[in-house]
Amino acid sequence: MIDALIRRRPAFLASVTSAEEASLALAGGADLIDCKDPSAGALGALSFAVVRDVAVEVAGRLPVSATVGDLAPEPGVLVEAVSAMAATGVDIVKIGFFGDDDARPAIAALGRMTLARARLVAVLMADQAPDFDLIAYLAANGFAGVMLDTANKSAGRLTTVMPVGGLAQFVLTARKSGLMSGLAGSLKRDDIATLASLAPDVLGFRGALCETGRASKIDPARVAAIRREIDRVQTIETAREKSVA
Repeated sequence: MIDALIRRRPAFLASVTSAEEASLALAGGADLIDCKDPSAGALGALSFAVVRDVAVEVAGRLPVSATVGDLAPEPGVLVEAVSAMAATGVDIVKIGFFGDDDARPAIAALGRMTLARARLVAVLMADQAPDFDLIAYLAANGFAGVMLDTANKSAGRLTTVMPVGGLAQFVLTARKSGLMSGLAGSLKRDDIATLASLAPDVLGFRGALCETGRASKIDPARVAAIRREIDRVQTIETAREKSVA
């Protein structure tokens, strides 16, 4: 189960483009390593060879996820892409659902797949009127989690694209469906306290970890800064819970 893979909540997901960046994210305190090509779209896919290299570098120390690209929700296309990506040895395969196309046939087809170890996580787009009714359907078809992200990275970060009330509804709906929930989308360090208060399982970062934007190299100091802020917020929340108890 994904729950067993995630040691802390909210877990710190760091998107990387290479084994070298994976090593930096590991050293900086990430909880999940996510393989993604930021130059190829919202959920751009890295080559299978690079994803395998990342999995080898991480060597089971943390869970590794990988996206399959910005693909249309065509059952055959997605099943083929997920099967190939799962074969790289990752723990999680992320599939984005974009726009107004009906995702249910593809979700059902993916749910019928037999994967040796990888679990499926759907990604809905906050800036494309996401249908939260899909969340229960994802759970019914064997998905392990669902994330909320943004398709248009130039339109602003998640917290400006969707109000906090909508984000809270997403997290609660996922929890009621028994799915891991994640929030991502051009998040900054000062988003962490607000988003952590909603109790998502995962917060995902790319641009905030990089030197000059999401397509540039990861900066170890920025990775460490995100880790420190998550830890600070978690410490405050733990103290609050103890005082209430």
